[in-house]
Amino acid sequence: MRPSLRPFLPWLAAWLLLAVAGGWVLGASERDRQRSAFDNDVRIAHRLLSQRAAQHDAILATLALLQPAPGADGVQRLPALYPQILAVRQLAAGEHWAFPAFEQAQQQSLRERRPVLAAADLVTGRAWLVLAAEPASFALQVDLVASVPWTEWPMPRLVSPVRVLLLRGDQALVLQPGRTDARGPWQFALRKPLASPSQPFELVALRAARWSELPWGPWGLWAVFSAALVGAAAAVQRQRSARRRAEELLRLGQVARLNTLGELAGGLAHELNQPLTAVLANTQAARRLLAEQPPELDPARAAMGQAAEQARRASDVVARLRRTIERPAADAAMQPVVLQDAVRNAFDLLEPEFARREVAPRLHGPAPVRVHAEPVALEQIVHNLLMNALQALDQVPAAQRELSVDIEQRPEGGVLSVADSGPGIAPELLPRIFDPFVSTREHGLGLGLSLCDSLASGMGGTLQALQRAPRGALFRLTLPAA
Repeated sequence: MRPSLRPFLPWLAAWLLLAVAGGWVLGASERDRQRSAFDNDVRIAHRLLSQRAAQHDAILATLALLQPAPGADGVQRLPALYPQILAVRQLAAGEHWAFPAFEQAQQQSLRERRPVLAAADLVTGRAWLVLAAEPASFALQVDLVASVPWTEWPMPRLVSPVRVLLLRGDQALVLQPGRTDARGPWQFALRKPLASPSQPFELVALRAARWSELPWGPWGLWAVFSAALVGAAAAVQRQRSARRRAEELLRLGQVARLNTLGELAGGLAHELNQPLTAVLANTQAARRLLAEQPPELDPARAAMGQAAEQARRASDVVARLRRTIERPAADAAMQPVVLQDAVRNAFDLLEPEFARREVAPRLHGPAPVRVHAEPVALEQIVHNLLMNALQALDQVPAAQRELSVDIEQRPEGGVLSVADSGPGIAPELLPRIFDPFVSTREHGLGLGLSLCDSLASGMGGTLQALQRAPRGALFRLTLPAA
């Protein structure tokens, strides 16, 4: 995987997690909506069928109460008033029904004092109800399909996806065909007996959602919104990280400039003190010699005295400048530091540089190695070594760029090694690589490695430069163990 893509993996995972979680919530909401609509429609259908069954019971009860004469006009007109009633039979006192099932229903009706289902053929959608009464008993033949009040039915019968059946035993009557070919993730079902003891039918409703009925639109919108949300969070995080890196690099740069200035000022003071001391000694000697000359040389003596005074003042100025900018002793800030932490901090600061150069740095040494060091000075050394390695890798193709940091505990202390696969260090420059103004780069000042060597020495450590096989450079920093 390309190193430049690795920082985006956590954000991609966060987006996937957010999109899946939101999709699950949207899917569950849509499923609950469809289930609620299904349950509501089926409950209405059950209520309508139960009311129609109660109507059949009421018609039989009215006939038993009025006891119309056989063939009476009111009895004959019942099918016209109630289309679901196909026929009415009347049994006079002392007579028997021609069918055994009707006789059994007659006896049960006498015992239970209510209408009883005598026969039902759900294949044809027909059913007979019997009510025993005095002096005459009555029987109704009912068309179960016509019993459905379609004008009040909550679902469009021909296009609704809900399949509705009436069951009794192993027989079934399809009231609404519904959709039988749907194959989807959600299946809804509801079984409920009619609220009429005389008509013991069970209403069964089935609903299967298709894949096309899933909330693809809201899912797509949520995916886009969550991607925008995560992208905004990533942008804010990158801005904060970039600001923190810039502040840290600025701090390290300021420390580096001050340390370099200290080195230069120290060298300048060292170089100027010798000639200034010689000037002072010579002018004092001249003053003594001129004191033996004739009196006309007094102006010369005064001039030489002034020269000596100016030389002394110059020496004082240089000494005062050196005292002002000289680095404080490293011992004042020495403390236990974990080498791995310093390297990880440097990796974090240089992450944009790694990505721009397509370099994937590797850190070896999982066990923490603690050394006695000054944290800022150590970070500056690691930062300079890594930047030198990156600048060296600019001279080789991207596919051949390797950068590794090895940390180990040795008897002499903690050892940090920075190795790269760049062009390496010329053999004639290797002995002088830590001298000021010696650089392997065309426009380099040659002060970075000199400063790193001084900082390492100030902490009681050493810094070595070696050739790396088969090519490249290896810098090894050794610091005393904590």
